[in-house]
Amino acid sequence: MDTLPDDDLVRDALRLVDDPEAGMNIVDLGLVCDIEVTAQAVRIDLTMTTAACPMAEMIVEQACDAVAAALPAGTALDIRLVWDPPWTPERMSGLARERFGWNF
Repeated sequence: MDTLPDDDLVRDALRLVDDPEAGMNIVDLGLVCDIEVTAQAVRIDLTMTTAACPMAEMIVEQACDAVAAALPAGTALDIRLVWDPPWTPERMSGLARERFGWNF
């Protein structure tokens, strides 16, 4: 792959990762806090809906696999689990809020 990575490429790859408890991708659920892309590296901050999430490790691993598969060879990838800012339902996409009946 010769294309330089960008936010859209990373976000599209992350849309392939579902939270198995919610049955929806982590982008629409608002679990992606930050994406920083350079020509040499990608850094992603993810959060979970709660610090007690039993799926956190699995979701981070799947996110790593999905993004790594979309990146050019040799691009460093760092995915961090963060708790600040905390997750709230307002972080969800309109589609996700509608699906769960959380229209604000």
